[in-house]
Amino acid sequence: MDIFKLTPVELEALRLSLWISGWAVLGSLIPGILMAWVLARKQFPGKALVDGLVHLPLVLPPVVTGYTLLLLMGRRGMVGSWLYDITGLTFAFNWKGAALASAVMAFPLLVRAVRLSIEGVDQGLEQAARTLGAGPVDLFFTVTLPLILPGILTGVILAFARSLSEFGATITFVSNIPGETRTLPLALYTLTQVPDGEAGAMRLCVISVIVALIALMASEVLARRMDRRMKGET
Repeated sequence: MDIFKLTPVELEALRLSLWISGWAVLGSLIPGILMAWVLARKQFPGKALVDGLVHLPLVLPPVVTGYTLLLLMGRRGMVGSWLYDITGLTFAFNWKGAALASAVMAFPLLVRAVRLSIEGVDQGLEQAARTLGAGPVDLFFTVTLPLILPGILTGVILAFARSLSEFGATITFVSNIPGETRTLPLALYTLTQVPDGEAGAMRLCVISVIVALIALMASEVLARRMDRRMKGET
């Protein structure tokens, strides 16, 4: 059935999407956990503003986020030019920029899932560990982290799925370059703009739906397990 056989261009888009999404999640995981912990456990002036900034990509048009990244992290951007002069690293018009755009768009989902998990932890357990002499680092790695692990996994899956579907911020920040930034959504869009591209667009559409469904189902299963664990039913 040739209609279900991916062309080299479509396979390249799928491979690139998985690569970029993996790096997006990997790069945002530790900052996401730290931000979730701060928002869940700390009170400080401006917390509402920080919370709003973290979740801003959820409500902003993705094109606005992409343009903001271009202004900040582009080759001549306020941060991007400095970063290039110091390290030689640039995010403009390459897969690293696509990963950065995906990470920014997926960051709120990661933080939200981990934050809900941290807020569900019984702080009496942490207090008991403190009375037994556990320091902050030991307390986090031996008590808090195991309890929030399902929430972290849920956040990782949601962030990965969101990264796979990223379009607006990516095309605005790093354009639509074959083999470099043309991920699944961009390849699908490109196929809809060329003659005889309907079959390829349909194949990429089906792949995107299947991947998103798998991610959501896995997230739901992990969320239910987390809920049972917090209630002491397992």
